Amino acid sequence: MDFLELAAKRCSTRSFATDPIPDEVIARILEAGRLAPSAKNLQPWHFTLVQTPAILAKVHACYSRNWLYTAPAILIVSGRHDNAWVRTADNYNSLETDLAITLDHMILAAAEEGIGTCWIGAFDLHVLKEALGMDEKEAIFAFTPLGYPANDFTPVPKKRKPLNEITTYL
Repeated sequence: MDFLELAAKRCSTRSFATDPIPDEVIARILEAGRLAPSAKNLQPWHFTLVQTPAILAKVHACYSRNWLYTAPAILIVSGRHDNAWVRTADNYNSLETDLAITLDHMILAAAEEGIGTCWIGAFDLHVLKEALGMDEKEAIFAFTPLGYPANDFTPVPKKRKPLNEITTYL
């Protein structure tokens, strides 16, 4: 499939089969994140893949939605502000932008592999950091469950504004 087909196909999955994801599929998803661009190529990210039931249970406590519990893996993207590029003109720190790019690469790679994802940014940060044993300097940007969509999963059609509403041609 070409890139536009892939981007159109990707959707938020909220119903997962419990089937494990093969290691080689996980490796390709993580590799897509590793290859993502970042400001000044600093690559300020860290990926945490949770697959063990005991740690999954701790992570679930940060986002109490029942549909999350069936995903066989959760991928957390984090980094440190002091490892990211800072624009001197206004002290803009690129960490969140860099982490968004790498997570998007991995989510699209997962979609190409037939793996469902759901970008989650609204979670209890303190509970998640405690579950993962992360220190206060590690900024957790977002996470996504990873899993094959359940047989009864029906994607919600995407609603997107037309290009003429969001584009200026000069």
